[in-house]
Amino acid sequence: MIGLIGSLGFFVVFLFIVVLLNAIRVVREYERLVVFRLGRVRPGEKGPGLVLLIPIIDRAIKVGLRTVTMDVPPQDIITKDNVSVKVNAVIYFRVVNAQDAVIQVENYLYATSQIAQTTLRSILGQAELDELLSEREKQNQALQQVIDRQTEPRSRTSTCRRRCSARSRARPRPSASVAPRSSMPRASTRRRRGWPRPPR
Repeated sequence: MIGLIGSLGFFVVFLFIVVLLNAIRVVREYERLVVFRLGRVRPGEKGPGLVLLIPIIDRAIKVGLRTVTMDVPPQDIITKDNVSVKVNAVIYFRVVNAQDAVIQVENYLYATSQIAQTTLRSILGQAELDELLSEREKQNQALQQVIDRQTEPRSRTSTCRRRCSARSRARPRPSASVAPRSSMPRASTRRRRGWPRPPR
């Protein structure tokens, strides 16, 4: 009987320690906790420091606030002057509202990556090849503004870094040897009409 009571007491103490460890969370300076209590989000973000949760009732999701460096996969783009280019980019972003990053979108990292790829094809497809190479800062600012509008207030992006490489032309430009037609009549027409010959 005494052994059974001792085993039961040991089990209760062990269960209490497990529950206590699950109720205590240490949140780092660059992290925040979004707490759901019985499915409803608790107002405000928790952390940094020591955060106490109610076991079984509370569920916490940790969100990092540090700047994330994301490599955008190479994108095939047709420029305005019908040149096929392959563009890869790097975007920098950070979460400014952890609660919205969890509630408003299912996976904010994946969503930001997809928005960056779509915006990259859309914005750079409206420019000519010469503009992509000579006006990079202007294109970067346009990309940043569009991505910021689509991700606010969940996250904020910084200027992208891009690298373009032309692959092939979808439609060749006219050769330099082709000259435009002149509006002046031909020499044979001038002689036929009695026009004076040009001086030699």
